[in-house]
Amino acid sequence: MQANVGDRLIVHGHVVGRGDRQGEIIEVRGPEGAPPYVVRYPDGHESLVYPGPDAVVEPAVD
Repeated sequence: MQANVGDRLIVHGHVVGRGDRQGEIIEVRGPEGAPPYVVRYPDGHESLVYPGPDAVVEPAVD
């Protein structure tokens, strides 16, 4: 998985009644776009994320 600052990280919900979680990647700490990522969620919460197999990166639209 590779990402750039400004891309969106989408973690698919796998519990009934719980939707996907999306956030903006604001920092890439791994080499050459690799995880971990610092992600800012719509509620303003920021978190260091090591994405699992249920996550995808959606490139930023220029």
